[in-house]
Amino acid sequence: MRSLIIILFIFPLIISCKEQEKRSKKEVKPNIILIFTDDQGYNDVGVYGAKDIETPHLDQLAAEGVQFTNFYVAQAVCSASRAALLTGTYSNRLGIHGALDHSSSHGLNPEEETIAELLKPLGYSTAIFGKWHLGHHPEFLPTNQGFDEFYGIPYSNDMWPNHPETKGYYPPLPMYENDRIVDTIWNDQSMFTTWFTQKSIDFIERNRDKPFFLYLAHPMPHVPLFVSDKFKGKSERGLYGDVIMEIDWSVGQIIETLKQNNLEENTIVIFLSDNGPWLSYSGHSGSAYPLREGKGTSWDGGVKVPAIMKWKGNLPSGIVQENPAMSIDILPTLAHIVGADLPEQKIDGRNIQSMMTAADVQSPQEAYFVYYNRNELQAVVMNEWKLYFPHQYRIIAPGQSPRNDGLPNKYTMNTLTQMELYHIPSDPSELQNVITDHPEIVDKMVKLADHARNDMGDALTGIEGQFVRSAGQIQH
Repeated sequence: MRSLIIILFIFPLIISCKEQEKRSKKEVKPNIILIFTDDQGYNDVGVYGAKDIETPHLDQLAAEGVQFTNFYVAQAVCSASRAALLTGTYSNRLGIHGALDHSSSHGLNPEEETIAELLKPLGYSTAIFGKWHLGHHPEFLPTNQGFDEFYGIPYSNDMWPNHPETKGYYPPLPMYENDRIVDTIWNDQSMFTTWFTQKSIDFIERNRDKPFFLYLAHPMPHVPLFVSDKFKGKSERGLYGDVIMEIDWSVGQIIETLKQNNLEENTIVIFLSDNGPWLSYSGHSGSAYPLREGKGTSWDGGVKVPAIMKWKGNLPSGIVQENPAMSIDILPTLAHIVGADLPEQKIDGRNIQSMMTAADVQSPQEAYFVYYNRNELQAVVMNEWKLYFPHQYRIIAPGQSPRNDGLPNKYTMNTLTQMELYHIPSDPSELQNVITDHPEIVDKMVKLADHARNDMGDALTGIEGQFVRSAGQIQH
């Protein structure tokens, strides 16, 4: 009788404790780590086909998470790509085009809501280490865009006095800590990847008892290439491969820090690049193989990037997701996962969490739109298809030999005179134009494009391309 009484008394307590544990786990907000590299090609990771660069940590990340094989960025250039990622909005809707530099008077409007600003009301600590590139004036710095901490550079690492084509045009590269310049970089960037990794590790350890958002935006492998001594000469692909191996090491250090602090099962890790490789730099650029062209074009080599996502214990392992998705979908997906309110202003991304859980799930987006040249709609992605509209794009000028000295080859412009349609699964290199074989597909995609143009046109004032939701403007 005594045993029965004890069992009857203890059993409900055990059930209650287990239910409380389940509720507690559900209420704990997951940490988020977003690792964003610069100009890294689709083929520059082992699981994406690299044969001459070792990337064991990224390969392991893919084995334990989901690997997207048709993941797009909104534009194939630095600032525009970053604006779209952080706001879930096509960057031309925001008035962010191209790559901002030290002479730019504008930046990401602080009235826009970034991922960091979405997470702050939920108690998240937020930090960015690395490259910002969304405005260098105080109004536009990360500390005014939802980030508690910033250590890094305000724009690209080639915007310094040693630029090979415009020597003396740029001032020394400033290094910021929050809103202050604490150093200037004149000649040596070899410790960038290490420094930003160390800052990230310190941030994780300081915030292990509360939810955090870490945005690690590596300046590499954007030229000029630099690598620390620990990876110099390690790759079969020369200096570029050394740089990628150090980035892979950085990913490994982040994952190891999560394990040591018992955070791995409560942390979402996302890895992707801002656009494809800068092909004019030959041996100092990455590879988009088997994709066509690279950075600065709307062909898949310019806008399709490696993308890996892992959330141990919450997402299945080893999924290869072949359906298209885009960087604009990151913000609404994270908002859905953590229970954050979406921005009041219109965004273009959609929640793709279901795509992270099963390979056969398609995007909730009917189509994705690839813009360039300010507000020119150059391509539409719809499921297995990609339709191009007439436009100009750059190619390496004929007759030039590849070089490995850090200096660029010359570009020339090529013109696409008519619409072209490609079936991406059977033709990833976009070599076989099948537009005459699928008039019904073309008709549907053209209608989607017309709707997108009208929608984006509604955001314009019609005066010199200025947007209602414009980049912030300041006078100096």
